[in-house]
Amino acid sequence: MTGLNPLQSSLMPPYTGIGALRVATYNIHKGVRGLGPRKRLEIHNLGLAVEALDADLVFLQEVRLFHHREARRFDRTHFGWPEQGQAEFLAPEGYEVAYRTNAVTRDGEHGNALLSRWPIGDVGHHDVSDHRFEQRGLLHVPVVWNGCTIHAVVVHFGLGHRGRVRQVQRLATFIETQVPPDAMLVVAGDFNDWGERLDLPMQALGLQRARAAGQPPGRAATFPSIAPVFALDRFYLRGLACRTTLVPRGMTWARMSDHLPLVAELEPT
Repeated sequence: MTGLNPLQSSLMPPYTGIGALRVATYNIHKGVRGLGPRKRLEIHNLGLAVEALDADLVFLQEVRLFHHREARRFDRTHFGWPEQGQAEFLAPEGYEVAYRTNAVTRDGEHGNALLSRWPIGDVGHHDVSDHRFEQRGLLHVPVVWNGCTIHAVVVHFGLGHRGRVRQVQRLATFIETQVPPDAMLVVAGDFNDWGERLDLPMQALGLQRARAAGQPPGRAATFPSIAPVFALDRFYLRGLACRTTLVPRGMTWARMSDHLPLVAELEPT
């Protein structure tokens, strides 16, 4: 399957070193694009995209377990709505899957997911909603990588800056109570930080934003996918250093979601 995937050619080589942990974060926009009669199903293309990322850990946001109205709409299309949840559907063969719902809507729900090439431990979910109109959560997954435990946290922060600051404070409480102080930690996802104002609050938690040395800041822009300007999708690290980052670009990637994925290779410090 990997050899037949045309998206593979747009990415960097699989690994730059044996000790690298390859991670990716991707807001998949619930697997659909467009509005009204022009709405189209992209979840099948996203499956090829996730495979092409070839990441050890894939942090996903806006993932559906089910949605009755969309399932009925796309049941008439050639490929159709997947029978299983989107996280399970997107997971390459052999990957473990963790998923928890953040928001419940009239016809369905959506949340965060982690796809892992490595064994995972007990999955936790922590509500960080700032108000009832935006249901948000932290997905916490311990991952055993090369005999070490890495704590992976998938986030999708709110649309208002003050609310995001409060969500960072709730993240701080979670880390203090749930993650050992000497453990490696990756917090990743869609931070919705349009003004680039969260780095300092995250640094106060001991988390450094993943940036490759000498890499121009604009290279990590992921939104909007058609002409990316904003670096909304990020990794924040503790006990790990960033070796490389990459944002796949091109019309094939732009059509699948309103975000582009961000890929990074990390190594222990």
